[in-house]
Amino acid sequence: ALADYVLDQMHVSSDAEVTIIFIEPEPMEDLHVRWLDLPGPTDVMSFPMDELRPGTADHPTPPGTLGDICICPQVAARQAAESGHSAAEEMLLLATHGMLHLLGYDHATDPEREVMFALQRKLLLTFLATR
Repeated sequence: ALADYVLDQMHVSSDAEVTIIFIEPEPMEDLHVRWLDLPGPTDVMSFPMDELRPGTADHPTPPGTLGDICICPQVAARQAAESGHSAAEEMLLLATHGMLHLLGYDHATDPEREVMFALQRKLLLTFLATR
């Protein structure tokens, strides 16, 4: 439901493919080291395929393969406890974050971070309000 909602809000074809995979800390750590050269398991990693970008209401992005999102539930649960919300809410946040990365958003610089995190918050809050 969340992935469909994000695709709709970002004007990407509902036929676009995205895979969300829940993995244990050890394989997540392997991915984290292999792709980012950073130690330890992380919460979410995204692996884009067709490099689809958001469309507009008049010109939605055509179907394609967005890519894969890997989420580590154990890291998500720890972060949720530290932040004072449920693990389910944290995993929705991480899935939204991963979707935005697949759509080309990043947070390497302060301006990028502001844009991405504001959009992430808006998408998640409006999704939760519709449930």
